[in-house]
Amino acid sequence: MGKKPLKFNSKVIHGGQQPDCAYGAVMAPIYQTSTYAQSTPGNHKGYEYSRTANPTRTALENALACIENGNYGLAFASGLAAIDAVIKLLQPGDEVLSTNDLYGGSYRLFKQIFERYGIIFKFVGMQNAGNIARHINSKTKLIWVETPTNPMMNIIDIMAISKLAKQYNVLLAVDNTFATPYLQTPLDLGADIVMHSATKYLGGHSDVVVGALIVRNKELAKRLYFIQNASGAICGPMDSFLVLRGIKTLHVRMQRHCENGRAIALFLVKHPKIEKVYYPGLEDHPNHDIAKSQMKDYGGMISFVTKGSSYEDAIALVERLQVFTLAESLGGVESLAGHPASMTHASIPKEEREKSGVVDAMVRLSVGIEDIDDLIADLEQALG
Repeated sequence: MGKKPLKFNSKVIHGGQQPDCAYGAVMAPIYQTSTYAQSTPGNHKGYEYSRTANPTRTALENALACIENGNYGLAFASGLAAIDAVIKLLQPGDEVLSTNDLYGGSYRLFKQIFERYGIIFKFVGMQNAGNIARHINSKTKLIWVETPTNPMMNIIDIMAISKLAKQYNVLLAVDNTFATPYLQTPLDLGADIVMHSATKYLGGHSDVVVGALIVRNKELAKRLYFIQNASGAICGPMDSFLVLRGIKTLHVRMQRHCENGRAIALFLVKHPKIEKVYYPGLEDHPNHDIAKSQMKDYGGMISFVTKGSSYEDAIALVERLQVFTLAESLGGVESLAGHPASMTHASIPKEEREKSGVVDAMVRLSVGIEDIDDLIADLEQALG
């Protein structure tokens, strides 16, 4: 009789993990080595050079595969390095269909790096999956999805788009950074590739930069492992250890992120100075029902715009915050505030930014796990 599958709260702690074979260490040791002894040429214990594989990275990759319900995990030096590996699956002339309000770094990589090599990128609104088919043609090889999107918090129906991708024999990749596998598992909804900036919620402590890919298909995994090794954008053993440690508390942290996020969204909705709140947990969110069906909860990311606010007003607002830290990134235990137009999305031309709703007055919050009363009091004084 096989072992009973672990539930998520147990998988983050035990999934894909075994005590160290040398001394039985419960946590994967940090194998801070570049190379490995061989008894004869080619005869080794599974590791020969740490760009190709490292035991600490292997432990992280096994954990990543387990928590996303995949078969193969790959860890990279950053989220962008992971995206870079996915785009390297393509050839000049291939087309990528991407959501039109994605992370600025992804947009920059697509437009300023890979377009130079003949790969074509189309950016379209994906909130209505029924409108996507008309953008697919014989050259389309990949659909790139974020959900929730950054920073508009738009929700995209992963299952509907996966059916479309299979119909046209197109790969579907989902950036699951905002949701994490605690809230949604895109492979279960039909995606081929899941990507994470593990810098964010998976690491969870703002102390490491790592990216991840998870897949189920063996041949696709082999192609990605080849790119990972050949291009060499791997994360080191210390970084692997830090993310592996972070994953073990993902479930308890995400519970608090979601609780605090919900409370702050409701506070902002009722505040007289707020014009619009972008948060998928609100019932008037355009795709709230899809979020409800494919997510366990709604996360800790919120964007908002104040009434009559300008670029300068938004800057002044985030500068007045005291508990929220004004900083790039997201997903750490501490609450962060950012101004997308001048920070995370500055690499997107203003006209393109504003087409998707990323206006100069927008503020984005990464709600941490502090006491909710302190966070609300901080927002009150900054808005007041």
